[in-house]
Amino acid sequence: MKELLRTNDPVLLSYVSALLEEGDIAFMVADANMSVLEGSIGALPRRVLVESARLGQARNILTEVDLGHVISDDEKA
Repeated sequence: MKELLRTNDPVLLSYVSALLEEGDIAFMVADANMSVLEGSIGALPRRVLVESARLGQARNILTEVDLGHVISDDEKA
């Protein structure tokens, strides 16, 4: 699994999740339960992880809807 993006924006997370589901790309949201430790203030970002083989396709989906700027920096190159 490779990191596609990191965010603490629940709306963006929901939108990206819907896009990936529509594209039939398996993904996982890591750190989703960290809100219990942080007191539900949303300070810790959640990571969206996709299979390494599908990372390029996931990046293309986000780029097509003008969300290329949210892709993790180490994965843009």
